[in-house]
Amino acid sequence: MLITLCYLYLWARWGRRPAARVLSTVRRLRASRCSFTFCRAAAQPRGARVCLSRGGRVFCVGESQSIDDLNKWALCLVSPFILEAEHIAFVTESIWAQDGSFQKPSSSETVVKWSDCCLPLACRPGDPFQLMAKASVDDFSKLGLAFMEDRLQMENGLVAQKIVSVHLQDPALRELSKASGEQVQASPLNPAPSLGGIMEQAGQGDWKATGEGSSPLKTGCGSGREPASDGDPGPGCAERHQLHLSSCHECLELESSTIESVRCASAEGTPELPEGRGGGSEAAAEEPGPERKGRRGNVSGKAPNILLYVGSGSEEALGRLQQVRAVLEDCVDTDSYTLYHLREDSALRDPWPDNCLLLVVASREPVPKDVQQRFLAYLSQGGKVLGLSSSFTVGGFRVTSRDTLQSTAQNLVFSKADGNEVRLSVLSSGHVYEEGLSPGRVQGHLENEDKDKAIVHVPFGTRGGEAILCQVHLELPPSAAVVHTREDFDVLKSSNERRHDVLRDILTTLGLGCDARQVPALTPLRLLLATEEIQDPVMQWLGQHVDPEGIIKSSKLSLRFVSSYTSDMEITPSSIPVLTNPEGFSSEHFNLETYRRNLRTTRLGKVVLFAEVTPTTMSLLGGLMFEMPQEMGLIAIAVRQTQGKGRGPNAWLSPVGCALSTLLACVPSKSELGQRIPFVQHLMSLAVVEAVRSIPGYEDINLRVKWPNDIYYSDLMKIGGVLVNSTLMGDTFYILIGCGFNVTNSNPTICINDLIAEYNRQHGVGLRPLQVDCLIARAVTVLESLIDRFQAHGPDGVLPLYYKYWVHSGQQVRLGGEEGPRVSIVGLDDSGFLQVLQEDGGVVTVHPDGNSFDMLRNLILPKRQ
Repeated sequence: MLITLCYLYLWARWGRRPAARVLSTVRRLRASRCSFTFCRAAAQPRGARVCLSRGGRVFCVGESQSIDDLNKWALCLVSPFILEAEHIAFVTESIWAQDGSFQKPSSSETVVKWSDCCLPLACRPGDPFQLMAKASVDDFSKLGLAFMEDRLQMENGLVAQKIVSVHLQDPALRELSKASGEQVQASPLNPAPSLGGIMEQAGQGDWKATGEGSSPLKTGCGSGREPASDGDPGPGCAERHQLHLSSCHECLELESSTIESVRCASAEGTPELPEGRGGGSEAAAEEPGPERKGRRGNVSGKAPNILLYVGSGSEEALGRLQQVRAVLEDCVDTDSYTLYHLREDSALRDPWPDNCLLLVVASREPVPKDVQQRFLAYLSQGGKVLGLSSSFTVGGFRVTSRDTLQSTAQNLVFSKADGNEVRLSVLSSGHVYEEGLSPGRVQGHLENEDKDKAIVHVPFGTRGGEAILCQVHLELPPSAAVVHTREDFDVLKSSNERRHDVLRDILTTLGLGCDARQVPALTPLRLLLATEEIQDPVMQWLGQHVDPEGIIKSSKLSLRFVSSYTSDMEITPSSIPVLTNPEGFSSEHFNLETYRRNLRTTRLGKVVLFAEVTPTTMSLLGGLMFEMPQEMGLIAIAVRQTQGKGRGPNAWLSPVGCALSTLLACVPSKSELGQRIPFVQHLMSLAVVEAVRSIPGYEDINLRVKWPNDIYYSDLMKIGGVLVNSTLMGDTFYILIGCGFNVTNSNPTICINDLIAEYNRQHGVGLRPLQVDCLIARAVTVLESLIDRFQAHGPDGVLPLYYKYWVHSGQQVRLGGEEGPRVSIVGLDDSGFLQVLQEDGGVVTVHPDGNSFDMLRNLILPKRQ
């Protein structure tokens, strides 16, 4: 009996980890746009599901709470507003503590300060007093758990009553972004505001903390120092939160540590929250810092800030700022670095060099002399500078005009840090560098007769300062307005991935980390139906085929069908829960109604398994494909894949904006298509192209098919691909057709909307960009039509359309390798393989060797029996 009681005690004390449960729930459900609420049990929102209850307080998940109007909020931003993908916006509702109503946690309990875990965005005075802030997933979970365990401390006599995550709608996001650009010095020079400072902004600065639990406001710079302002601070300022001086070393150190702590909250390697109330200061002291997490760029001890200088505040300069910001965000991990706009007045006045890891100078107009001297002083202290098509120079290098090169595509030879050379097409600024007097090396030159110097690497001073200066537009995409011809667009887009590689190499040389971003966490599947009519048949079928635990297994994966998702359900590559309740479904990247409107099939694509993040859609249908009635038409769709499959050993990269799906098609083995299964991949590639080019107005978008399984822009760049796996059971082929093609993701290569935008610019029209959900549905619809046509008429029923869009007419290739005989491609044979014309006039069928990345590189003649 005693042993049993001991086990019960240990289970009660250690069996459940509230911290891990909260964190796991937030991580897994964040993408579903639900709202997380920490509150007293009596204030639990209606319809919300309780995930954890503790001491009269609950953590629950419910319908999304949105904010789209900030008219009644007072903004308190101190830096450019960016709501990172890995961060959560939330509102804390608080009341003012009465005398003795706030009990300070005992010394054995770890106090969590609200202001240490988040960045304030806005406040709304009243009762309750509302504070809007943003925090990383980990810090938001930490705040919520501290609230539940009554160890959350707020300043100025406030006592938290509720914490609820909110979804900021586009109007609110635009207002925050506008306010941060117009009202705040967009640099890391102003410290994060305390609650006292926020309340002063909101007109509530006269409130005094009366409870024992209140903490005095820090004055910054010392109480006896005057604020750095020419105006009179006004009466009573000694009792208010003092302004920080830009020259105060203590404040700069506080600013660096504050920004560092906020940015590091979502970096890789963030440790689990401690169990229960444990993990005090000793545990915190052992938390790995940025360098130990693999982040580069902080060996100097500086905050991870990248400052962007574009000169004046003109509309053209601000447009350039957005272009520079966009390309840098593509190259560096934005969870590890923060990008700020350095204005011209701030460049002269503020102590930014103490908080700057990299200065990017991208101004077209000459840099004012006093600003240039400030930049040189920063370099002399060991600073790093990247010049992007700017007149700024160091080390005696001079900028010389080459008018004939202006805004033209040129070939660049770039020497990487490892000594290898890269050749790519770049957009010239119309300027080049002439040799300087001090040491420096040419890192990139144009491939012309003069080998004009386009990128130079210049050391500066004795403390490790260095600058890499560029006179080619690494910051501009091929779609930029200064790219005038279709030919330049084509060659620049073909080099787009190498442009990013060159920029990453430069940033790495300057001490930044450009490692791959963290793999996103897997999410549950959602069972969605294209029509309401099949709801009952599908649910009845599931009820008959799941095991007692609601699971259907295949050789690689177990799917557990549940009506709702709870945080204790594990998601792994081999075990994924499937939510069968369609209510409340919402995704930023997939609209079910759009999919339904564009799907016009009788059997394909009717039952959808949707995931925000999954290992690969190719494995999701294995346990269902042989049992589910064919007329239900299975398809798996994902926003992201972590283990995407390509042909053979190849991997398929799948960023957001790529249309990713695996479709089940059942084909009788004795039918026309059943006798020619290799044609399936051709039909799917053709379906994607036709899905776009059959839309009125989009007929001339240059999207094409490339044998055997690729979707191409013209004959220049791959835009997608198809992978087919077939299994014969009885007299039926069960065919899984995996397909991925770029729709909205311009980088690192090209996407369909790039082609539409370029077509609009060249022809002066206004075709609208297309969306993933629309094109997947249209492609499935076209595929069903092509299959029906093939079954009725054989290859002749589809080959005329296939040849209309393919890239190989008259193309010459070599058989067996570079030294093999040259042949001309003439078409497909009756089985879907290539037919080529030999020099002697004979037509033969050839197969890919199965080993080459490009199936046309090494064609071989099949063995004759």
